[in-house]
Amino acid sequence: MLKWLMMVLLTAFSLPVLANDTDTLMGYWKTGDGKAIVQIYKKGEQFFGKIVWLAEPNDPQTGAPKKDGKNEDEKLQSRPLLGMENLTNFKYIEKGVWEDGKIYDPKSGETYSCTLKLTDANTLDVRGYVGISLFGRTDTWKRQKTK
Repeated sequence: MLKWLMMVLLTAFSLPVLANDTDTLMGYWKTGDGKAIVQIYKKGEQFFGKIVWLAEPNDPQTGAPKKDGKNEDEKLQSRPLLGMENLTNFKYIEKGVWEDGKIYDPKSGETYSCTLKLTDANTLDVRGYVGISLFGRTDTWKRQKTK
């Protein structure tokens, strides 16, 4: 009876921890070059990210907000980078790993398959790739404190 009670208690106390692990990705992340901060949030059961800060938000030539000028879709070239969703459809796979998502790189105008891996509570490896993960690049993002 005591063993059964211990199992029930351990299960009850571990379920909230397991449920919250999926959400550890959420927050604000500074990109590896330090030029942007991306807010990662949840919609339903998937995770998304949008650019919420840019070191240089305005085009130095025009003074106007930077636009998504390299996007191959002409209709999207006039949208501002600030507020743009650049991470889409990530699924929690296992502790510290989210996959099956896409990352849009406004510097190149290209969209890549992507995997997100927490290496610790404040470090996120963002791996964009074409085809298989072997052919890609990893950028390390750092968690930022919210206001």
